[in-house]
Amino acid sequence: KTLCTLIFFPLILHHNMKRPPLLPIIIGTGFGSGFWPWGPGTAGALLATVMWSVLSFFLSSFTLFFVTLALVIVLTALGTWATHRLMPLWGDGPSRVVADEMVGVWIPLLACPTLSEGGAAWGYCIAAFVLFRLFDIFKPLGIRKIDNMKGAFYVMADDILAGIYSLIIIIAARWAI
Repeated sequence: KTLCTLIFFPLILHHNMKRPPLLPIIIGTGFGSGFWPWGPGTAGALLATVMWSVLSFFLSSFTLFFVTLALVIVLTALGTWATHRLMPLWGDGPSRVVADEMVGVWIPLLACPTLSEGGAAWGYCIAAFVLFRLFDIFKPLGIRKIDNMKGAFYVMADDILAGIYSLIIIIAARWAI
């Protein structure tokens, strides 16, 4: 009996373990970028920046603004839902969930010119990415307080605030220059 238990218990345990549902994994991990082992948040933000960069070559500034705003709104809702579904299986604030970083970096990109305009556009795009990541990593000005709150919405909210702070700096820089 003991030998059978040693052999079959791990198999039974594995069979009964819940597997995360596929759609929340795809959304929450930013199409898998959250599985990057060295800085999944940076990988998610970089993927979102690349996605925005590609769109910026094909869309006018006006259209790009509204497409980016729609992405922020839709992925905030879907990311909150996906995080809520994944937290029971992956724990509070799972590092593999990077939908929040994608939303966060798109917020300062709202104020950036399209890359097809050339000139300083690339600089603004890179600055939006770097500023967002700095705010996200160091969590100043109330971001850490939100980060310490429990729940799927707060996983998203701290990155939204980091994105808003980055947006303010990008707007001020564009105004000053």
